[in-house]
Amino acid sequence: MKALSSPALRLAIAGAVSQGAAVGIGRFVFSPILPVMMAGLHLSSGQAGWIASANFAGYLVGALVATAPAFARKPRFWLLLALAISAVTTAGMGLTTALLVFLILRAIGGVASAFVLVFASTVVLQRLAQLGRGELSAVHFAGVGSAIVISALATSAVAMAGYGWSLMWLVSGALSFAALLAVLALLPPDDPGAGKASAPLPDEPIRKGLPTLLLAYGLFGFGYVVTATFIVAIVKTYPAAHPVQPFVWLLVGAAAVPSVMLWTFIGGRIGVRRAFAVACVVEALGVAVSVLRPTADGAVIASLLLGGTYMGITALGLVAARALEPHNPSRALGRMTAAFGLGQMIGPAFAGWLAERLGGFGLASLIASGALLVSAALTFRREVR
Repeated sequence: MKALSSPALRLAIAGAVSQGAAVGIGRFVFSPILPVMMAGLHLSSGQAGWIASANFAGYLVGALVATAPAFARKPRFWLLLALAISAVTTAGMGLTTALLVFLILRAIGGVASAFVLVFASTVVLQRLAQLGRGELSAVHFAGVGSAIVISALATSAVAMAGYGWSLMWLVSGALSFAALLAVLALLPPDDPGAGKASAPLPDEPIRKGLPTLLLAYGLFGFGYVVTATFIVAIVKTYPAAHPVQPFVWLLVGAAAVPSVMLWTFIGGRIGVRRAFAVACVVEALGVAVSVLRPTADGAVIASLLLGGTYMGITALGLVAARALEPHNPSRALGRMTAAFGLGQMIGPAFAGWLAERLGGFGLASLIASGALLVSAALTFRREVR
């Protein structure tokens, strides 16, 4: 408990809990619950894809809206409100069976998760930098993987107890509410100077290389999200992978915990864009393995490669964008967020539609793997350190 007296560590933990609740649970708990929902409600692959895409559409809208100056004055307030909404919409998924309500709840939850991401970064990362403890940002980003592990254990416990998808959502909502209470206790009040107007930045032309990076980031969003959404459902169809099926999502989360630190280290050695490209190739391999090797070891490899890369690639892309626009990073990050959000919004709906017609996610996953390879090719040649 004494260690928690450090303001910087309290900030980092608050950020980790926020990220975990909004992304690890609010966004991604859908993946381990999905196959149970599909079986219990007789959802088609197409319907499952639309539910996932509704969440990512909400994320895209939320990411764009959250950057408005009107929200900048009280980042802690908006962060806490978004965490509350994320908890309510997550629990609400267990209280209905109507597809339209699922779509609405996931869309609102997506907006909330984007608000948490934006304001957690505003409050936590900026203050860590001011305190000279920027290295603790790795703790902030580790929250997503940690929450995936916790949610995987929680949903598995519900299943082992003989309950269904509805209670899985309710338990996930309760975990999100507990996270809200933790952040409320750990996060200090807003900085009185937050949100004060500053001199407008010059409207400089877009830096050369940014359009290519935007395209690569959008392709990454499309490529990762197909497997991230459907990997548990995919593995469930493989009889040979039955022994490891309950642990697939747990492995994804466990691999994600150290991934940002790992890929940031690699980026410092070989350059940020090259690390981005290498990570995309590694992830493309994992995406392909998920459908080309329908075995227990294939499921484990796919889970570890997906979990070990997607958060790292997310962070590396944003670092590269900031380096391209050092005088106006918010503009670059906003465009990157939009490109990423568009890619991950299209991915599940496309994959679900294709799987419904072909009877499986094989072709959709291979297309996603190809998108990741194109993303790698676009970013490997031009370097930003």
